[in-house]
Amino acid sequence: MIKVTFPDGAVRDYARGTTGTTIVEGISRSLAKKTVAMRWNGELADLSDELEADGRIEFVLRDDDAALELIRHDAAHVLAEAVQELWPGTQVTIGPVIENGFYYDFYRSEPFSEDDLRAIEKKMEEIVDRGAAFTREVWSRDEAKKVFASKGENFKVELVDAIPVDQQVKIYKQGQWFDLCRGPHMRSTRDVGKAFKLTKVAGAYWRGDSNREVLSRIYGTAWANKEQLDQYLTMIEEAEKRDHRKIGREMDLFHFQEEALGSVFWHPKGFRIWRELEAYIRRQLDADGYQEVKTPQLLDNKLWEKSGHWGKFRENMFVVPDEIPSTEDDGPIVSGEANLLALKPMNCPAHVQIFKQGIKSYRDLPLRMAEFGCCHRNEAHGALHGLLRVRQMTQDDAHIFCRDDQVTDETRRFLDLFARVYGDMGMTKISYKLATRPEQRAGDDATWDRAEKALADALTAAGVAFDIAAGDGAFYGPKLEFHLTDAIGRTWQAGTFQLDYVLPERLDATYVGEDGARHRPVMLHRAVFGTFERFMGLLIEHYAGRLPLWLAPVQVVVATIVSDADDYARDVVARLQANGIRAELDTRNESINYKVREHSVGRVPFIFVAGRREAEEKTLSIRQLGSQGQTIKALDEAIAALVADATPPDLQRKAG
Repeated sequence: MIKVTFPDGAVRDYARGTTGTTIVEGISRSLAKKTVAMRWNGELADLSDELEADGRIEFVLRDDDAALELIRHDAAHVLAEAVQELWPGTQVTIGPVIENGFYYDFYRSEPFSEDDLRAIEKKMEEIVDRGAAFTREVWSRDEAKKVFASKGENFKVELVDAIPVDQQVKIYKQGQWFDLCRGPHMRSTRDVGKAFKLTKVAGAYWRGDSNREVLSRIYGTAWANKEQLDQYLTMIEEAEKRDHRKIGREMDLFHFQEEALGSVFWHPKGFRIWRELEAYIRRQLDADGYQEVKTPQLLDNKLWEKSGHWGKFRENMFVVPDEIPSTEDDGPIVSGEANLLALKPMNCPAHVQIFKQGIKSYRDLPLRMAEFGCCHRNEAHGALHGLLRVRQMTQDDAHIFCRDDQVTDETRRFLDLFARVYGDMGMTKISYKLATRPEQRAGDDATWDRAEKALADALTAAGVAFDIAAGDGAFYGPKLEFHLTDAIGRTWQAGTFQLDYVLPERLDATYVGEDGARHRPVMLHRAVFGTFERFMGLLIEHYAGRLPLWLAPVQVVVATIVSDADDYARDVVARLQANGIRAELDTRNESINYKVREHSVGRVPFIFVAGRREAEEKTLSIRQLGSQGQTIKALDEAIAALVADATPPDLQRKAG
């Protein structure tokens, strides 16, 4: 007999080999109908698994959040079966679950097109209706390779060879169709439901290797019910409208081109937003006691080796040789030994070098060192995505060197800064995750135990509730992740806060303590925006380009109806600009409706319309972006109202 413990603490005895299905059916038929899987000792498992030892059981209902990953996993299997039924001879490769959905890669002579998706969806619905049970078998390696080879599934043969020798070769069947898979799965294809949709087709290389076969990837999304699916599709439709690349073109903010992949060409309007953000965050740093520095772009690889970045990030660093010339007495200069220089992918080792200049005392700490540091990372071409994933980036980076007893206060101080900044940006829904030690890391376990405890204790003392993101920490220390929810419900990770004992040790940073001995400082890595590029992409999509007035690159356009009002409009623009308003003049020989439409596409917050009557009465007809009507105001009143609204929020607080 084995002892099974239930979530309420109850313990029952069952015969060894009893399945989860038997247990749940013995409790309640209605519960059994809703249950699609189980957690056995905390791990997701098939209901059909035979239980051989004592353990804890928890049933997973189809409507549980935990079931969503299973729905998507099973939907990928249904997709693969549908494709092979429709196009026999197509080879299946891998089909993982991804955020909000799944994909499956296929190999065939002719790639799939968007036109094929509806036929595949229809076949998937048929497979769901069949309700074939998911059953698991364990095969020997030789048997698995022989069967897949006989079916022409060469990629599966390769995958079998890649399975570690200490792991079983698991095969999951759904009717006559089967696939190599680790599992688990739900009870049958019927559990997938029909709240799924195939979204797009793309190309992919086998195992991401550009020297290998080109595959056809089909993406899909799946949800527990149609209402969730519809909500997601509506969000995706809205997200497409908010795409920062599209809005960036419409607002004339920036562009990309092949000659500088992953680097942004900022146009005047786009860089105006940048400048306003930089001025804003610099005011916050000045008020919070940061000292701004500037460090080199190119650093010798020896420093990166000491810090550990060379071993971790070498493939993503841009490296250039530094030729050291030598001479021969009777000959020309010849090439000597070549050092390697690397464009910095981050600023932290350089900041340690500044900290090390001169002797630091415990009285000097905390030392808050900030830099708007331009960094470069050699991201793969396929990973680049507008402003959100670039090769050249500028961080609002800073490092706080402090004592152990100052960690809690510095953490609390940064959390206050972060919340205040994002509140000013109109993003107040923030969740926190403490990311712990990754598999590849610097420092021993004792150092990581100390760092993780110090950061967790500081967060608790600051009153911040957080979840654990196991294994997602930086390679030198645990980090706090900030997850923001935007206007349409998407989450973005922005900013960072990391606690590091490793770099000060590796780069020999010390301060003199009250006891006269040398001690290692704690190094807190932190950024509020993260990178200006990504943060601006986030802002553009959050606001759909309709930025708050203080950030808008052009705050008002003064547009004339008739040429008789041109002189008055010029005077209005001059007065606006004299009051610090970013104003432009539009006296073109076009209809006012045309001008309004054009500037609305450019997301100009206000259009001041001036005609003959407005010029005579010294008034303005004011149209606000997103509003159908217009208001009439006296010139002085309109300017005063605009100046007040265009003041950045931190300066408004200071004035108030």
